[in-house]
Amino acid sequence: MDNTVLAIVAHPDDAEFLCAGTLALLRQKGWNVQMATMTAGDCGSMEYNRKEISEIRRAEASKAASLLGADYHCLESDDVFIMYDKPTLIKTIALIRKTQPRIVLTMSPDCYMVDHEVTSRIVQTACFAGGVVNIETKGIAPFHFIPYLYYGDAMEGKNKFGEKIKAGMVVDISSVIDVKEEMLKCHDSQRSWLKKQHGIDEYIHTMKGFSEKRGEEINVNFGEGFRQHLGHAFPQDNILEQELGDLVHNCHKNV
Repeated sequence: MDNTVLAIVAHPDDAEFLCAGTLALLRQKGWNVQMATMTAGDCGSMEYNRKEISEIRRAEASKAASLLGADYHCLESDDVFIMYDKPTLIKTIALIRKTQPRIVLTMSPDCYMVDHEVTSRIVQTACFAGGVVNIETKGIAPFHFIPYLYYGDAMEGKNKFGEKIKAGMVVDISSVIDVKEEMLKCHDSQRSWLKKQHGIDEYIHTMKGFSEKRGEEINVNFGEGFRQHLGHAFPQDNILEQELGDLVHNCHKNV
């Protein structure tokens, strides 16, 4: 099996906020990086219609992925309407089977936005179901390995009730923060939309600020937090720690 890591997130730019640094570190270790979004971010504009902004944001996501030599995949769900349903699950299972990842990174199951939480559930099921032979994905054979599954931080590190979500581990991404920043800069349309929609014009600063907060927890400059899925049938050892060594700091025992 090739060493492939697949990041499946909800929208273009989510990975750049949550796990791009860890992807860059794995890339340095020789891993094949694959990146996917459930949507093309078709509602993320006050200037363009859905078709126009989708084309723009797919191109931005592809450009960002190319900085890691990664392929970009869009599963074409509608923004704000990511559904836990059979068609969406089949598309996600097909992606797992096509890319055959050892590691999957995805959204937090607890977050401010339902799109993020539903993505997390879909990816969990797809990882488990990749080897179920009675689930048909036309032209793509089952993948008989349950990937290591890691959930990235919730946005702002808190759940919908404002409660802080503790990371199970923090990865020291200080050496690749410039790569993470360059990837995020590729998403220019989202920065412009956030400024108009939310009055936010600190796109890069916001990302780096939260990365700094996670880094402070382990006494480094920048970090990314993760929780590992340790449910029945999923791998129980920590492959991120095996691959990245001292760059991975365990915060507490995962449950």
